Amino acid sequence: MTPEQQNQLKKSVAQAAADYVAENLQTGAILGVGTGSTANLFIDALVPIKEKIRGAVASSEASAHKLTAIGIPLVDLNDIDTMPIYVDGADEIDKSFAMIKGGGGALTREKIIADVADVFVCIADTTKVVSVLGKFPLPIEVLPMAVAQVSRALAKLGGTPVLRKGFVTDNGNHILDVSGLSITDPRAFESALNQIVGTVTNGLFARRSADVLLLGTLDGVETHIR
Repeated sequence: MTPEQQNQLKKSVAQAAADYVAENLQTGAILGVGTGSTANLFIDALVPIKEKIRGAVASSEASAHKLTAIGIPLVDLNDIDTMPIYVDGADEIDKSFAMIKGGGGALTREKIIADVADVFVCIADTTKVVSVLGKFPLPIEVLPMAVAQVSRALAKLGGTPVLRKGFVTDNGNHILDVSGLSITDPRAFESALNQIVGTVTNGLFARRSADVLLLGTLDGVETHIR
């Protein structure tokens, strides 16, 4: 698939997600919005229906700026009790809808928002679908003082962690990208990673996986429901 074809798939699935929001989000409700290239296209596609959305919870400062630029007010997650829909992309997704996320560095806020949302809609193209997670390096957000300690623990689990150079998360932390993994039991591995002292969040979204997958293909957008 060429980069141009992949970008067109991203645009198609972003529009499909905006259509999903238009159909399923009650007027005046709060929308959760993720981070990344596909999420950016989704925000652009919200412009015609922005009056329907009372406000949005953004998973990153970048998405927050883009939402305010198109006129959708930001809402603090602490000020709401429920969120009907959260829309975000994935770096990898398997047949159980477990995902690797965090390529854009917003995994912690993404995981928090996903946990609050009633429905998590993943928007992705076919290049993101895998049989086993792990080819895409797994991001781990780490407290700065714990980078070396967490790296040693990840190596014991079979991964090869590399510090993401020149990058600091919106939370002021670092990211280790872990390659060399073959994650056959995402839920169990996510739980194991959660026990490593010094980690903030890992980029496995298995315990809270997607509910709906809008998948961009060369033949159109497919809707898959878990």
